[in-house]
Amino acid sequence: MNGVVDFLKALGPARLGAMGAVAAILVGFFAIVMTRLSTPQMVPLYTDLSFADTTAIVRQLEATAVEYELRNDGAVVLVPEGTQLQVRMRLAEQGLPSGGNIGYEIFDKTDTLGTTSFVQSINHLRALEGELSRTIKSINRISAARVHLVLPERQLFQRDKEEPSASIVVRVRGTLDRSHIAAIQHLVATAVEGLKPANVSIVDETGRLLASGTEDDAQGLLASHLQERTVAYERRLRERIEGIVSEIVGSGRARVQVAAELDFNRITQTEQKFDPEGQVVRSSQSREENSTVRREQRGVTAGNQIPNANQNADGEDNLPREASSTTEETTNYEISKTERTEVVEAGRIKRVSVAVLVDGIYTPQQGGELDYAPRSADDLERIAALVRSSVGFDEERGDQVEVVNLRFASAPSQLPLDGAEEGLFDFTKRDIFYFSELGVIVLLSLLTLLFIVRPLVRKIVEPEKQEVEMVTGPNGEMLQLNADGTPALPAPLEEENFADWFNDAQAEGENHANSIERVGGLIENYPNEAISIVRTWLNEAPA
Repeated sequence: MNGVVDFLKALGPARLGAMGAVAAILVGFFAIVMTRLSTPQMVPLYTDLSFADTTAIVRQLEATAVEYELRNDGAVVLVPEGTQLQVRMRLAEQGLPSGGNIGYEIFDKTDTLGTTSFVQSINHLRALEGELSRTIKSINRISAARVHLVLPERQLFQRDKEEPSASIVVRVRGTLDRSHIAAIQHLVATAVEGLKPANVSIVDETGRLLASGTEDDAQGLLASHLQERTVAYERRLRERIEGIVSEIVGSGRARVQVAAELDFNRITQTEQKFDPEGQVVRSSQSREENSTVRREQRGVTAGNQIPNANQNADGEDNLPREASSTTEETTNYEISKTERTEVVEAGRIKRVSVAVLVDGIYTPQQGGELDYAPRSADDLERIAALVRSSVGFDEERGDQVEVVNLRFASAPSQLPLDGAEEGLFDFTKRDIFYFSELGVIVLLSLLTLLFIVRPLVRKIVEPEKQEVEMVTGPNGEMLQLNADGTPALPAPLEEENFADWFNDAQAEGENHANSIERVGGLIENYPNEAISIVRTWLNEAPA
């Protein structure tokens, strides 16, 4: 402890203060940096929440001790990154968020004992509307939805049955395509018994009618669907061609247009063919018949009355006989038959026309100008061959591909670099913010070390300078004395000559002091003469 106390005393109050300031600054600075770096990144848990959903979610987060932040007046709830999936699963068990609508959980909160059938039917209708609203809201471009269902009740002895209908109001982000509208109609229709897609009307938040819910709208929807299929096919071919051509002429230096003609007729063909040359014996039948007829003499004679009168010696009769033989053969042949049923679905390609416009070749010149040169015919033919292969060119079908080279109105802003790799510095917005934050922290660290820590450390490391006093030596030279009265040694002075030097300096100092004392006594005794001498010195002083 004595050594520590002596060490602290040797440092002095200035050094101790500097060391304490440096320690406090470093501890505070690194505490702020560590706190900032250890703070979890907040990510959205849910967005576009209603006030009721936000209140219920915040209550659950506080009950489970989960950090959260609210933005956009409570419409967005943020939680630490990496915990959003667990929090969502935990909230899903509680039925949150409900989307501001009541679903089938309405039956979990009511007591069925004593509830009338009318209340049960109303609750069922509310639950069905709420569940459909939640499902429609899950579509990407829809931020909110509200569903109204009309489910007529079948009365006793009623012959005609009224069909159910539905009306939907949606709030969209951007615009909805016809395919999205048709999807919503079929989604609601399949969820409600007896509801047809044609009886579902859709309106957006501006009051614009998206689907009228009539039969005419169904026909228009079918025509629009066919048109969308054509447009989608043309867009797919155009993107495919632009991807190939852009690799040759450069990005943005080619324009492609595709016109496709599709056949949406569904054809069913049934064909039967009989080949007479392809005969095959199916069955064969043969029949052979032999018969003998004996003729008897007619009339009554004496010989006919005698027994065995017509028999010969061998016991056979001598009557005349007639023999006949019949042979019959039947052969059945089967003629070969071919039956074929062919169904041609809608959407066949009848004809495709492709027009490709490519720019020329630009060469940089001195002064920054670009020299234009058209592309050769061989290059255009190669590009046309690639285009024909990419679209499935069929000359018998009447397809056409035209590749034309014309100079564009605007020259390229920069020429493509050979061997340049793209995507090396493709950072996301979150990466840019993270790197900016690290840069600010590094800059603050450098400034703190240069302007605060470095001067304080230098003050601690450098030896403490002793205060010196300048005096005149016996020979008129200037001497330095420390605060304790010891002389400050000059740098080249050696240790063994210090005693002689100190004695000589002390003797010279005493003589100088005696001289000054005698001059002072003369001035006190003869003041007028002293003044005259001083005036004479001033007058004789050079100008």
